[in-house]
Amino acid sequence: MEPKAILEEVKASGLRGRGGAGFPTGMKMEFLAGERRTSHLLCNADEGEPGTFKDRLMMERAPHQ
Repeated sequence: MEPKAILEEVKASGLRGRGGAGFPTGMKMEFLAGERRTSHLLCNADEGEPGTFKDRLMMERAPHQ
């Protein structure tokens, strides 16, 4: 599947983030798509609730896993 087709599929699905704002995932992905440039995707893994920070070590040591 081509990257553009994947983006359109995610946008059509209506998938939203799990945060309080429920930001559309397709829109977030679209911000990173397009012309080639250095991009950074940030993930907030600590929402201050028990168990939400359980993967901290994995994210620090093997972030691409």
